[in-house]
Amino acid sequence: METIRFDRTGHVGWLRLNRPQKLNSMTAQMWDEMRELGQTLRDDPDLRVLVVIGEGRAFSTGIDTSQFGGDLLGSNSSKPAKEGQGDDPVVSAILRTQEAFTWLEETPYPTIAAVRGHALGAGMQLALACDMRVVARGAQFGLLEHRYGLVPDLGGTQRLPRLVGTGKAKELIFTAKIIDAEEAQRLGMVEQLVDDEALETAATTLAETIAAQPPLAVRYAKRAINAALDTPIRQGLRLEAEGQAVCLRSEDFKAAIRAYKERQTPQYKGR
Repeated sequence: METIRFDRTGHVGWLRLNRPQKLNSMTAQMWDEMRELGQTLRDDPDLRVLVVIGEGRAFSTGIDTSQFGGDLLGSNSSKPAKEGQGDDPVVSAILRTQEAFTWLEETPYPTIAAVRGHALGAGMQLALACDMRVVARGAQFGLLEHRYGLVPDLGGTQRLPRLVGTGKAKELIFTAKIIDAEEAQRLGMVEQLVDDEALETAATTLAETIAAQPPLAVRYAKRAINAALDTPIRQGLRLEAEGQAVCLRSEDFKAAIRAYKERQTPQYKGR
């Protein structure tokens, strides 16, 4: 991988956007590498939390605008769809690119975006694809696609309304407005707001705290929470019950009860 790096410490993984000289602006190669990494990590049994962060002074300024003259989405994306051949090739190419982000939401373990500097366009959409966001003061967010005659097509139109409501999402997208970290927190986009120099420490603390929890319980809680906005209550309650049934039969539950009685710290194995 040339545009991203991955490493892990214990059960915590770190996905680092690695184009600091370009403020981690995104290219087709980066999206390909992120999608391929997701295929490897999506169901990794040893990973309990993943932190996404940008190297250098920015999370990501979004799409690398120097690529606008080329074919960002692949060699076939500029060809019109032909009758009887299924999806428009541009639609297919965009759906493929979306997979670079979507897996972060769909992994069974939690994902955390650690954001400093700029999170603009695709960069903001990457942060939105994560379960939580730890953000340094001074960071800026914005979906700027309308400035280029485009739509936020990497999840921005779907995830932003779920966090801030449809009216505010429309305002931010239609105006291509840039907001600061404090405003993003007020709107519900930011879980923790910290000083810039404390960003990685805060993200590490949150990740390690979650990683120390029973993995099965975290997995099934994430599944139920993700379904909450789109699922009738009774279906959501069934998801809770199904997850709880797995937990009640697990070795982790026995370990938790034993540790509680013995006033010890439980050691979870995810089974």
